Amino acid sequence: MSQTFRNPNGRITTEIRDHTMLIGIDRTEKYNGFTPAMYDALADAYTALDEDNKLRVGVLFGHGPHFTAGLDLPKWQQRIKEGGPLGRGGHVDPTSLGRKCRKPIVAAVQGITYTIGIELMLAADIVVAADDCRFSQLEPKRGIMATGGATFRFIERGGWGNGMYHLLIADEWNAQEAYRIGHVQEIVAAGTQLDRAVELANKISKLAPLAIQATKRSARIYAEDGEAACRAEFGETQAVLGRSEDAAEGVRSFVERRDPEFKGK
Repeated sequence: MSQTFRNPNGRITTEIRDHTMLIGIDRTEKYNGFTPAMYDALADAYTALDEDNKLRVGVLFGHGPHFTAGLDLPKWQQRIKEGGPLGRGGHVDPTSLGRKCRKPIVAAVQGITYTIGIELMLAADIVVAADDCRFSQLEPKRGIMATGGATFRFIERGGWGNGMYHLLIADEWNAQEAYRIGHVQEIVAAGTQLDRAVELANKISKLAPLAIQATKRSARIYAEDGEAACRAEFGETQAVLGRSEDAAEGVRSFVERRDPEFKGK
């Protein structure tokens, strides 16, 4: 008996809550396994988040009991053989290898979180993991290599030994191990990970948007180009921020002893 799918190619859902965009991976019948159409739709959502000045932060999550089992490989064979990027040029790259999202992204992961799922969460800025998470970067078991950032982000987060341990053995590990090696920042009870991610996103959204984006950009410059390149931009960036309406509001709210109301200007 054939199984009926709501959408054979899966879908990416979006929901706007105040200044936050919730971005959901939805192909629950196949453990949220990614099709090319889903990945393209994810890039569309990230691009919309990046370009809409009303939005300040994104939350990435998976519908159902699992975050994602990874790429649905039979549907990806042609793109993999071509050797190019997973997504389309010009859009924000969800793995942050190409065009990057200026806005912070909080990832909420649960259940099976394999391959591209790990790379998506490591490309985010903060990760909240459910205590039932199962992680695996198992590409070598399929005759391919992880090309969504795992090979360097594992080293960046947890050091050479921890990175090689999981990349070369291609084993499965739990939320506690992911926390130990710096892949996730919080572990919460399964079923509460999205609420906690939204709570963190709300905290971020109340801060000055231009300052938050500048902070993320500065940290990324350090990660990619080193300390000297990061320090070289401190003065100019701070001067631009200092002339903003939000900086003036920050001073006023301090003097008036009230919460600031930032406008991203």
